[in-house]
Amino acid sequence: MEYPQGWLSTRLEESGQKQAAWRTDPTKSGAAGCLGDIGTHAENLAEFITGLRIKELAADLTTFVEGRALDDDGNVLLRFDNGAKGILHSSQISVGEENDLNIRVYGELGGLEWHQQEPNTLLVKWNDRPTEIRRTGLGYLGANAAAHSRIPAGHPEGYLEAFANIYRNFANHLRAVLDGTTPDATALDYPKIEDGIRGMAFIEAAVDSSKHNARWTPLPA
Repeated sequence: MEYPQGWLSTRLEESGQKQAAWRTDPTKSGAAGCLGDIGTHAENLAEFITGLRIKELAADLTTFVEGRALDDDGNVLLRFDNGAKGILHSSQISVGEENDLNIRVYGELGGLEWHQQEPNTLLVKWNDRPTEIRRTGLGYLGANAAAHSRIPAGHPEGYLEAFANIYRNFANHLRAVLDGTTPDATALDYPKIEDGIRGMAFIEAAVDSSKHNARWTPLPA
């Protein structure tokens, strides 16, 4: 999984740009900069898509822009709870990159590739046949994917619609609880407090690992 951006490749925080200022200030952002801001999105994406949990990590966090107080680039080796291994790269000094959150997952029979900047397309890869291109809004999608497609195929859909799906699912879950009914699986498909706690544990472990020369560091079970 990768999350490269380039907008903080200079000391933008010194120009009065508020979004840059708080992200690079440890009194506001906390113990991590780039890793806490966008690396956690890549971490959450990996655990959500695979259904696996990160067991331990070895992180190398770097501050490349001179004078900056927090990391602006990070590379993390991951070990998952089923024996799978991964690489997480997050950077806010990758010059020319916009917002290229992406993930590649490889199993025994095939692979998956998805890019946030082209969110309507999923690549499914095989050893013995051509790569498949799967698109949103089409009839071959599974029930859960179809439930989260809001507009007809061929129309741009992605970032803002994803927030709408989260709000809708939370509202439907809340409605079911208030009505005393059992929510369906779609209503439960949104980030919960446990996901936030996992993100904080990931930051803490990565910062500690990097301070100790990328020492392998466990995450809480």
